[in-house]
Amino acid sequence: MKTDLGDLTAFLAVATARGFREAARTTNTTASTMSDAVRRLETRLGIRLLHRTTRSVTPTEAGARLIDRLTPALGEVEAALAVVNGFRDRPAGKLSLNVPVSAARLVLPTILPGFLAAYPDIEVEIFADDSFVDVLAAGCDAGIRYDDRLEQDMIAVPIGPRVQRAATAAAPAYLDRCGRPAHPRDLLAHACLLGRFTSGALTSPWEFEREGEIVRIEPRGPLIVQVGGATDLAVDAALAGMGVITLFEGWLRPHLDSGALEPLLEEWWQPFSGPFLYYSDRRLVPPPLRAFVDYIGSARC
Repeated sequence: MKTDLGDLTAFLAVATARGFREAARTTNTTASTMSDAVRRLETRLGIRLLHRTTRSVTPTEAGARLIDRLTPALGEVEAALAVVNGFRDRPAGKLSLNVPVSAARLVLPTILPGFLAAYPDIEVEIFADDSFVDVLAAGCDAGIRYDDRLEQDMIAVPIGPRVQRAATAAAPAYLDRCGRPAHPRDLLAHACLLGRFTSGALTSPWEFEREGEIVRIEPRGPLIVQVGGATDLAVDAALAGMGVITLFEGWLRPHLDSGALEPLLEEWWQPFSGPFLYYSDRRLVPPPLRAFVDYIGSARC
């Protein structure tokens, strides 16, 4: 049974976007073109692949099984075609990265300008996502994660600062009003600004370390924000004097340097290892990704 690769690609785009219009927008085509492609595929296979209503499009059981097998297969096809770029004078094509918001804010700004200047024929697309999705299933070439989030069967390459710290701070006005903690446990009496991951877990306990002693506390406070997308709201709340915040030192550094936030318990700030770029060791490495890996490797030298 001969099946058109374009129809398979269209089906996957519609299933991923959960709609014909959104799939058309992301593929720069029309909804009717996408609908015709899916209809041809279903006719050729003799089975319905998508449930269609006026409000949503969802895969049938057969469609879900096809998606599971099709996603890595089409990824291999794209990677194989991308290898042809290796015969060009310089790499070209698209590099898609799935990264946490913290990496988009603190790591990539120091890397991408130089990389894009060195490889003008490469287009980089960044998906900032703190839900730790499967990068290959999401259609990305690689991701950035911290070591406790790395997946098996992945190649990990250091990227960005190798050591980072979690900083604790509050606005001077808040501290004048509520007092300055002398020990991490003193924070239990303070209003603390917390985050919640998309998994539902809170960014607690807060962990502090000094001379080998580790202290963990379960802070409480008036505000909980979604990690990543709403983290700046927590920073703004801290600046407004609503409470104490613990966050990447690099994220708070401009406010610490300006005096808008006052560092707390700095001798207890806990260091942790920096992030990694990771990608599958089971597929061909597209030239744009290979160029990026080589670039960050040379930047560390």
